[in-house]
Amino acid sequence: MHASRRQLALGALALACGLALAPASAQTAYPAKPISIVVSYPPGGDTDAIARMFAEKLSQRLHQSVIVDNRPGAGGTIGNSYVGRAAADGYTLLFTPNPFTTAPMVMGLAPAASYDVLNGFEPIIKTATQPLLLVANPGAGVKSVPELVAAAKSGKTLSYASPGAGSPMHFAGEWLNRSAGVKLSHVPYRGVGPSVTDVVAGHVNTAWVTIGAVSQYVSTNRLVPLAIGDARRSKLAPNVPTLVESGYKDVVVGAWNGFFAPKGTPKEIVTLLNTHLNAILKEPEVVEKLATYGAEPAGGAPEVLQRTNAEEYAQMGKLMKELGISASN
Repeated sequence: MHASRRQLALGALALACGLALAPASAQTAYPAKPISIVVSYPPGGDTDAIARMFAEKLSQRLHQSVIVDNRPGAGGTIGNSYVGRAAADGYTLLFTPNPFTTAPMVMGLAPAASYDVLNGFEPIIKTATQPLLLVANPGAGVKSVPELVAAAKSGKTLSYASPGAGSPMHFAGEWLNRSAGVKLSHVPYRGVGPSVTDVVAGHVNTAWVTIGAVSQYVSTNRLVPLAIGDARRSKLAPNVPTLVESGYKDVVVGAWNGFFAPKGTPKEIVTLLNTHLNAILKEPEVVEKLATYGAEPAGGAPEVLQRTNAEEYAQMGKLMKELGISASN
């Protein structure tokens, strides 16, 4: 009788422990609460719009709310730093364009004051590439890069706009200046939109932009496409030659975007997000939407983004010093 009561008590205890542990185990399933995608730029731009598209698609797949949290300022370093210091639990992600890699260098910030570009994050996926396009106002009187260079060498004062000092467009402009032996004046703006507005109005002669930002003006002949910054022609502008084709074989600059998580985020979470995002990038609706922003799907393993980030860090760090690029010019 005593043994039976003891066995009954042990059984009850085991059952109680099992019931107590069940909710705790369920809570570990990811995602158990809303996910935040930090965008280090204001609402309304390409990066913000693309991030919101991914947030919606991820929410549908993960059956959990995915929200976009805009934290702009200081060339993107405020939002990037915030994610770098966030809990490594998969609930705070960063969606960023490639100034992520160069911003601390351009602004002269140490990792302790901003973030560690190479070792402070877990790469999740390189989502897309955005070819850079050099366009000219028809009033500049040039229809190709050779004509632009010839005009500059003849003594004509010319300028180029970029969406900001230290942007990939700034690098492209100064790299072409050096390779061609000319000096088009750099006019930095706060974003692609204002730079496009001023080149269309003729306040600056040329601009380095993304394709989607100027497609309507190119199609109506209000802007003249001169060259693509990538090593190969873009599917989104197949008739526009590259700088390589124009004779500047060393000048290759592009833009990309991707997802990062705080360092130490569990590998299984990174793998889960990578798998879903790769599938999303194959959806025809997503491919079509990206094209409106002048972007082409990338995808692949986290290592693809890690390699892209590391290679760009080395190349652009070297170029920044050689070309004298900083946040002030």
